[in-house]
Amino acid sequence: MSLIAQPQTMNFDAALPLQSGASICDYHLAYETYGTLNERRDNAVLICHALNASHHVAGVYSGQDRSEGWWDNMIGPGKPVDTNRFFVIGVNNLGSCFGSTGPMHQNPATGQPYGADFPVVTVEDWVNAQAHLLDRLGIDQLAAVMGGSLGGMQALSWAIQHPQRVRHAVVIASAPNLTAENIAFNEVARRAIVTDPDFHGGHFYRHDTLPRRGLRIARMIGHITYLSDDVMNEKFGRELRQAVTSHASGYKFSTQEIEFQIESYLRYQGDKFSEYFDANTYLLITRALDYFDPARQHGGNLSHALAHVAAKFLLISFSTDWRFSPARSREIVKALLDNQREVSYAEIDAPHGHDAFLLDDPRYLQLVAAYFDRICPGDRS
Repeated sequence: MSLIAQPQTMNFDAALPLQSGASICDYHLAYETYGTLNERRDNAVLICHALNASHHVAGVYSGQDRSEGWWDNMIGPGKPVDTNRFFVIGVNNLGSCFGSTGPMHQNPATGQPYGADFPVVTVEDWVNAQAHLLDRLGIDQLAAVMGGSLGGMQALSWAIQHPQRVRHAVVIASAPNLTAENIAFNEVARRAIVTDPDFHGGHFYRHDTLPRRGLRIARMIGHITYLSDDVMNEKFGRELRQAVTSHASGYKFSTQEIEFQIESYLRYQGDKFSEYFDANTYLLITRALDYFDPARQHGGNLSHALAHVAAKFLLISFSTDWRFSPARSREIVKALLDNQREVSYAEIDAPHGHDAFLLDDPRYLQLVAAYFDRICPGDRS
């Protein structure tokens, strides 16, 4: 029987100071919880989402087909993060387009949608907002904070910003900062959006339009980076579409037509994304990715940045993930070991690229399950 998810919203009147020097007030966070908070309130696990995910982490919505949470293979009764033992919280970050206050919502100061005027947010801002949510839920300390990709950056930041509130940090397919290549991919995607004639400087809501072309291209660029070369070759290779192979030459020799299956697949992903994701949210979240660098304030020394963390760590990387390569996870491992912190690390030989952290690799799921089996509510060591 599937876990039934219930979306919830928490409103905050007090201003949240942001790293940019701005602040945001009268905001709300969308979230979901799964399982039961125990009497000691020490079995809570916070799940942090990546770029285009949300608070809907696990389970399904009642009466809705195909509404599984984005990490439903990981979280639920009897699953690696077992909701029979843990109280799991999924939260949607500020600036997102899936329920929490973001660019599409009304700016109290103007009565108009924020649009491009929504303040810049960072990973550290998200963590502080999440901490306020936990305060409201009466949770002083997390049994674990967990995330993949950008979610892993938030888990790492939790351990740095609020060391006494986290007993375990699970950081999957992530990095201590983005490489120049990653920042470059993000910038190309952002330029595709802001140069779309329908973007209107970020205030396209007022024009009753959407910058779909820019979003399509941004998603296509991103999707290429999430997959490994092996997976793309295995799934598509140089296979032509059915309509093309009927031609004697095998090609239409056109600069406009979709001829290869990979082209068709990318355009499908781009079209789908452009219908549900917000362009300003894409700009905000990719910028937060770019800005994250906890070592910056420590002269680039990650070991110094992690000097005061108290959590125990599990880090997982995947061999074919070239966007967040295993070498980046090993940087975090080394910095933790430099500080004599307890850390477990696994590098999984998987063909799926960055998307591997969302998939059903038995070795991966068993590893996470084994780690969470060791996490005992009430163990403050």
